[in-house]
This record gives sequence, C-alpha cells and structure tokens, in this order.
Amino acid sequence: MSLIILGIETSCDETAAAIYSQQHGALSNELFSQVDLHKEYGGVVPEIASRSHIEKINFIVEKALKKAGKVLEDIDVVAVTHRPGLPGSLLIGVCFAKGLAWAQQKKIIGINHLEGHVFSSFLDNKPPFPHICLTASGGHTAMYLVKGFGDYQLIGQTLDDAAGEAFDKIAKLLDLPYPGGPVIEKLAREENFQDYFHYPRSTADSLDFSFSGLKTAVLYDLVKKGAYELKAKKQSSLLTEKLKREVASSLLVAIKDIFIKKIKLALTQNPDIKAVTFVGGVACNKFIKNAFAEFCKEHNLNFFSPAPQFCTDNAAMIALVGNYKAKHNLFSDYSLDIF
Repeated sequence: MSLIILGIETSCDETAAAIYSQQHGALSNELFSQVDLHKEYGGVVPEIASRSHIEKINFIVEKALKKAGKVLEDIDVVAVTHRPGLPGSLLIGVCFAKGLAWAQQKKIIGINHLEGHVFSSFLDNKPPFPHICLTASGGHTAMYLVKGFGDYQLIGQTLDDAAGEAFDKIAKLLDLPYPGGPVIEKLAREENFQDYFHYPRSTADSLDFSFSGLKTAVLYDLVKKGAYELKAKKQSSLLTEKLKREVASSLLVAIKDIFIKKIKLALTQNPDIKAVTFVGGVACNKFIKNAFAEFCKEHNLNFFSPAPQFCTDNAAMIALVGNYKAKHNLFSDYSLDIF
C-alpha cells in the first residue's frame, strides 16, 4: 500500500503544508509567506510569526489537501517539524498536527527541520550517495556528509551568523529592504559580480563557517568611506546607489568564495564523494548556485539543487522525510514536543 503523508512546517515565518505520496511524490506544496508582515522590522518578529501561524495553518492544510485531491481520511501519517526553530512557531505546528492526528487516529512523526533541507534535493532529483550537502538559509549554515536516507553526519556549521542572516544584516546597513538576499543579488548583477573591496574570507582550516567577521568588515569599510555614521547608527549621504551596488557585489563574491573553499576542503577529507547538493533559502541565489555547478563540473562531480519552491522553508521536504521514516516505523507518539 502506498502511504499518503501530510507534512506541516511552521519553524519560523512560513506556514506550509504538503501532501506526499510514496508512489507519486509531492502532490501539493502550499505556503503562506510572512515576509510582508516582518518587512518593516527588518527581520522576523517571533510574536507576529506565531500569531500568523495560528491564523493561517488550518487554511493552508485545507488548501494542500484540495490541491492534492485528498481528504483527511486519505492521510496515513502526519509529519510535522518539531525542531529547531522559533519555539512559538514550532508549538503552533506541533499542537495542530497532534490534534489532527489524534482526532483522525493517524500516526504522527516529528521531523527535524534541518533534515528536511538535507534531503530536499530528492523532491525533484536523485543525488547519488555519498554526497556533500551544503544547507544555507537565514537561520542555519551547515555542511553534511550524506551516506543514505536518514544516514548523515554534520561536518561543519556556522559559529555565529548564518549566511542568510549576514545578507539581511548587511542589507540593513545599506538601507535595503528585508529580506536582503534577493536585493543584494539584484544589485550585484548590475555590477557584473565584480569584487571591488576584497572583503576578508575565512582563513581557518576548518569546515565550520563564520560570517560575523565579514559583516563587521563591511560595516567598518562603510564607516571608513564616510557612508555610515557609527555613533548615530545610520547611513550618510555618501552611501550612494553606486556604492550600494559595489558593496553588494563584493559581498556576494566573498560569500561564494567562502562556500567554495569549504566544499574543496570537505572533498579533500572525503575523497569518495560523488556529488554536491546545495539547499536552503540561499540556494535560490543563482550566482552562487551557478558557481557551484561550474566548480562541480571542473571536478567531475554531479551537482544538485532543488527548485526554488523546495529551497525555502516548505512542507514537501518535511513530508518527504516523514515518508522514509514511516517506511522504517520511526513514528512519534502524542507526547511529541518541540525539544
């Protein structure tokens, strides 16, 4: 019998639900983005995120069921993100999923959000094992050695800011809108991705990431150029549109170089690797993704990155992981919590 999985994802500021079939894959992948709710604050406000999840979750689940042509009675398993993430946001999803599973007498599985990202490439590709997975988003930047479904090892992680967080914080320094990643790539493209300012790259011989130093380097370079007033914590009239484009371009090239360096080191330490996957919200960045693809081509490696709808936080990846856990009877019980 082919199981039907309902996936629910509310780890941060996306309310998402998806239906996944063991036989046919993702049948639906619905999402309500809260970007417009948080834009004026320059980042996610946890209380606003939680409130929005409460308002939208039932609607999004119903929409996912309708898109897939299914009803609740068709669902065999409810898979829900239960960590890591914003506690309030996670609680909404977990409590909703537990109530739904209990009322319908369905099995439930708690899913690690990061595991969802690690295997998200399998929603529309078939990467070989073993492979290196780089996951980069606003909340997490990490590298994994992936040997099989459910068999993966964390080999590097961020020691401070995540890559997406660095984009957002530097965008704020440049008086650019939230989220920072898309607008920084747009401005960098206008400068043909030139490296004007040669911001520092990580020199540590480690697979761990650090982006706070890069953020600080950009800040003090802007101060040196008279474009940012440190005491007043505001931009000056010297922050021209041209300078914004040059900073954005230099920043993007620096982050690309950092990623490539870490991948090179990971391959040196794991010579049997067959492919590289790039996942998470930052994987929507075409410049970085294209650089990865070119690097892998030069090193005779396969490269995979999910479609943009599967890069950002989504429920299809949660349902996918729920599917292979269900195959191995790795179910949770109704005491499932967010820790």
